[in-house]
Amino acid sequence: QVPLVESGGGLVQAGGSLRLSCAVSGQTLASFWLAGFPQAPGKEREFVGIISQSGGTTFYADSVKGRFTISRDNVKRTMYLQMNSLKPEDTAVYYCAVRVRSGSYSATENYGSWGQGTQITVSS
Repeated sequence: QVPLVESGGGLVQAGGSLRLSCAVSGQTLASFWLAGFPQAPGKEREFVGIISQSGGTTFYADSVKGRFTISRDNVKRTMYLQMNSLKPEDTAVYYCAVRVRSGSYSATENYGSWGQGTQITVSS
């Protein structure tokens, strides 16, 4: 288990920006691919983006391409999800997770060590 802690959530108006952080303490983060999954009320967790161990590879869901950017700082043991041009439909609890097995980026069963989540609310 990798103890992930998300932060940076809050309330923002449509069109605004937020940056989420996902940090780990006590151990290295550099060995893992990391991903972000928002979960809207009444819905399943939905993949939005993933970043490789070095940060050299990223992949995004079509719904957030051009708006969200995932990055990482392995020295600070932190992953970041920069979210721009936010829409009300982006409202969700945002989780980060460690990729623990190969397969589809979007399949939640390929991830473990989920953080506790942080709420993002986008008002219209």
